[in-house]
Amino acid sequence: MSQRIPVKELTDSFRGRAVGALADDQLRTNFRVAMDSLMKKRADAFPDEEEREGLRELGNHIKARALSRLPDLLEQLEAKLTDNGVKVHWAETTEEANQIVHAIIESKKGSQVVKGKSMVSEEMEMNDYLAERNIECLESDMGEYIVQLDGEKPSHIIMPAIHKNRFQVSRLFHDKLGVEETEDVNELIQIGRRTLRQKFLEADVGVSGVNFAVAETGTLLLVENEGNGRMSTTAPPVHIAVTGIEKVVENLRDVVPLLSLLTRSALGQPITTYVNMISGPRKADELDGPKEVHLVLLDNGRSGAFADAQLRQTLNCIRCGACMNHCPVYTRVGGHTYGEVYPGPIGKIITPHMVGLHKVPDHPSASSLCGACGEVCPVKIPIPEMLQRLRQENVKSPAEQPKLKDGSAKYSGKERVIWRFWARLNTSPMFYRLFLWGATRLRKLAPKNVGPWTENHSAPVPARRSLHDLAKAHLNQGDR
Repeated sequence: MSQRIPVKELTDSFRGRAVGALADDQLRTNFRVAMDSLMKKRADAFPDEEEREGLRELGNHIKARALSRLPDLLEQLEAKLTDNGVKVHWAETTEEANQIVHAIIESKKGSQVVKGKSMVSEEMEMNDYLAERNIECLESDMGEYIVQLDGEKPSHIIMPAIHKNRFQVSRLFHDKLGVEETEDVNELIQIGRRTLRQKFLEADVGVSGVNFAVAETGTLLLVENEGNGRMSTTAPPVHIAVTGIEKVVENLRDVVPLLSLLTRSALGQPITTYVNMISGPRKADELDGPKEVHLVLLDNGRSGAFADAQLRQTLNCIRCGACMNHCPVYTRVGGHTYGEVYPGPIGKIITPHMVGLHKVPDHPSASSLCGACGEVCPVKIPIPEMLQRLRQENVKSPAEQPKLKDGSAKYSGKERVIWRFWARLNTSPMFYRLFLWGATRLRKLAPKNVGPWTENHSAPVPARRSLHDLAKAHLNQGDR
């Protein structure tokens, strides 16, 4: 299935969507306010730099160890879950995963589904798939519910409706639910909860994601702040969990530091309100819980990343969103601009191995390479390094280059010549000195227009004297 998000009024290209986002003052204000708050909360949550860096190193080690044993841990997880009474399903593609979910619902003659927050279900476009088969799939996470009500997709992996303020949500609820407009955030939340409460009782199936799957015990661990996830996984008679194969960890001991990293990095909280550990369906002597529990393990390009020593590090991601919160590009253009399930820095390195780099050629270049994403990543994914690698892959031979809609190469022959000249200039000391000598003496002839850059910037003009000349003069004065 296509991974493209059918957000309202989007153009076909990243650049086109970015232009629209930059012209939306309200959108930029919403993101600026939200990102400033989240950055401060994260900084306050890690007051001790030594403790923070030690925890990040431990998180990286835990995930790397789990990935090094990924095939064995997945088999162990399946065996433990099966012993616990959970039915495990494997899916290579999103289409297969949707077919499995639909078959389970159909076998129960279900028509209503409530779903807790799950980025994997967004990969699957599960809501649309089930709707086409006359099955209602209602989002129970408040942010997800808001964007679903407005016909949109999430713009952030932790806070799906972060692009909206309370006034916009109030108008949405008024238009869609027929309630009076209010600026009181608590009242808005109560309106959503009253609408959802009855759905939990009526649903035939509950769907959730998985934050960590523990191979040692066969435990599915979910974290949340609202309680809707717990309702989605316990009130309906059937619970279906969907997750990527990379979410498996070795044991419960490994979960403790990862949970601390996740909650503090994402929202600046020491711990989330709810930590749910699911190890099987309701037992005979238990009063609540689902009668059946299913787990769908999805690949969707993850095996390809796993086979690549460098790209494997993308599978370390614990979906905290910290890289987005600190990214100057994401903050200015928002999540919908990326046009894919995963926005921001992590999306730029995850999406290429899910849908193919040729489909998202602009993603690796949509970065200032300031390094903030790598500095705040709780499991130390070297995002800037990977972006540079993907940029290099984008400018391979013409036959391998990403193509535009008309079939032409995205990067022109002129652009390729310019970058080859730049590479030669910066790898040859003699050529570099010769170029500087000429540039400083012919600076008045420098062009005033060098393309799109000069639409908003002044054209760069060589200095009167190069750094080498200044340094040499300074050293000569010191010798006197």
